[in-house]
Order: sequence, then structure tokens, then C-alpha cells
Amino acid sequence: MMKTIGVIGAGSWGTALAITLSNKGHNVKICDVNAEHLAEMRTNRENVRYLPGIKFCDNLHMVDSAQEALEGADVALFSAPAQHFRSAFEGALPYLTDDMVVVNVAKGIEQGTLMRLSEIAYALKPDVKYVVLSGPSHAEEVGKALPTTVAVASKDMELAEYIQDIFMTDRFRVYTNDDVCGVELGGALKNIIALGAGISDGIGFGDNAKAALMTRGITEMCRLGVKLGADIATFSGLTGIGDLIVTCTSMHSRNRRCGIMIGEGIKPSEAVEKVGMVVEGMFTAEAAYELAKRVGVEMPITECIYECINERISAKDAVDMLMGRDKKNEKHIN
Repeated sequence: MMKTIGVIGAGSWGTALAITLSNKGHNVKICDVNAEHLAEMRTNRENVRYLPGIKFCDNLHMVDSAQEALEGADVALFSAPAQHFRSAFEGALPYLTDDMVVVNVAKGIEQGTLMRLSEIAYALKPDVKYVVLSGPSHAEEVGKALPTTVAVASKDMELAEYIQDIFMTDRFRVYTNDDVCGVELGGALKNIIALGAGISDGIGFGDNAKAALMTRGITEMCRLGVKLGADIATFSGLTGIGDLIVTCTSMHSRNRRCGIMIGEGIKPSEAVEKVGMVVEGMFTAEAAYELAKRVGVEMPITECIYECINERISAKDAVDMLMGRDKKNEKHIN
């Protein structure tokens, strides 16, 4: 079942998936807003900036526009940063046919509107065939074909199964899910907790503190997710606790790396600059903070991280605030 797939966004994740799909035999066309970056990829037959040393096969083609990428495509794969998903989707909209399946792999909540990315897609194209792909999946490992497992979710399970068949390989295992809300929130919110885990590591608080942060973090994620209509079971799976574990513990995680620098005393803006790539948790923290206030959900970790990255409190002050909260029953998520 070889397909033509257009990829919008040639960052590390978009490129890693393009490599995986083209190595499987699919015809893959990838474009990017950065023409210089795209030209380098075309010349070197690899993404030197983000995935150095991983060569492209002949089925992977660099093209100069979304129109070229999507012409004749069966699948449109969006890998633009979450805060740019709307503009990327709007730019591609004239070339999205009714039969084309849209797969989004970005993780975040749009600032200002506080919309999940599927909500943006449906607002712009109500009849869109939308699938979200998420899970514990660092691009650096997927590009090297190291064993990875993810989930794809759609409100139409036939679409999820269709994408499952297209993406699945002997090193890239794909599960299906019908909880788009839960999958998207898990992928977005875990980046905030990963920032916190990094901050804890940067201060030097050790494994106990990070384990507590991760555990209470998943509770916060469940709390907001359930309020917004997600299935709580989703947060126990790949796109919840699975993605949280890998993002909070790996140095591949740009959110954790950014947090470590903040914990060491570097200003948040400087830490982001040193990471050199988009740190989604910095944007999602603000959006989640506002969303939690809007729907009346208590998210103390998210609130502290939001205040910390906006330099209203220090990293150590954030820890004092969390440790000094009133007594709670662990089983109560509401």
C-alpha cells in the first residue's frame, strides 16, 4: 500500500517521519518555510541542522512549496510548530482535497485562542479528515530507526487504522485511539512538566523530586483533560505517561534541556536561545495556565512553571510554593 505523502515542515520531527515513510517505500515530498534550510537538505541529502548523519533514500524529495508537496498526495503531514500550525494549515488549505487525510504531529495549545490543533483544523476545514500522531518519540531515535511506539487518534477509527497501516514498520509501532482530545492534551501538557523536571534537575534536587513532579504532573494533565472531555485512560497510555516519561528524563528533550538551564540560573529567554529549536513547553505553559483558569481547574505545577518562566518568581520559590501547599488526598484528582 504505497502512498504519496506531502510533509509540511522540515524540522527534526518532520524529517524523521519523512525518512521513516520513504524508507518504507512511500513517495514522500517535504517542504519548509526556510528555503535555505531546504536547499541544504537537497544538496546534502540529509538534514544536517537537526538530524546529521542520516542520509535520505531516493523516495524522499525536497520541494519548494506546500502546493508541490501536496499535489497528488494521499496524506498531508503537518509538522510545523504548534504556534504556527494555523498559518501552515491556512497556507496549505487550497491544496487539501476532500480525499486527503491530514496527519498532525505537532504538540501544543494555541496561545490566545486556547484551541487544540484539531479544533483549528476543523474550524478552517469542517470536513477535514484529521488524525493526530503522538507518543514517546524523539526524532533523533526515530530517524535512526530505533524501536519506537506511538498512537494515532481520530474521531473516525477507519482513518486512524488507515494511517496506522501507512506508518507502521518493524521499528515504528503504531496503536490507534479514538480520543483526539486526550491524545492532543497529553502531548501538549507533558512539555510543561518536562520544563519543571529540567528545572528540578538544574537546581540539583535529585530523583525523588523529579519522580514526584512527574507523578503529580500526570494528575494535573488528567484533571484538565477530564474537564475538557478526554478519556482519563488515555493519560495512562503512550501519549500520556509514556510521552511524559521520555520527555522528562531524556537529554533529547529540548523542554528538559531548557528547564535545566533555567534551574541553573540562566534567564528563560537565553535558555530558549541556547536550545536553538522551538521549546513548545514555553508557549504551552501560558496557554494551559489561561485554559485552566477559564474552565476552573487547579493546576499548581503549571501555574508555578508559568510564573517561573515569566520571571515573576525564582525556580526555588516555585519549589517552596509547591511543597508548602495545603494537605491533600492523593486519590482526589478533582
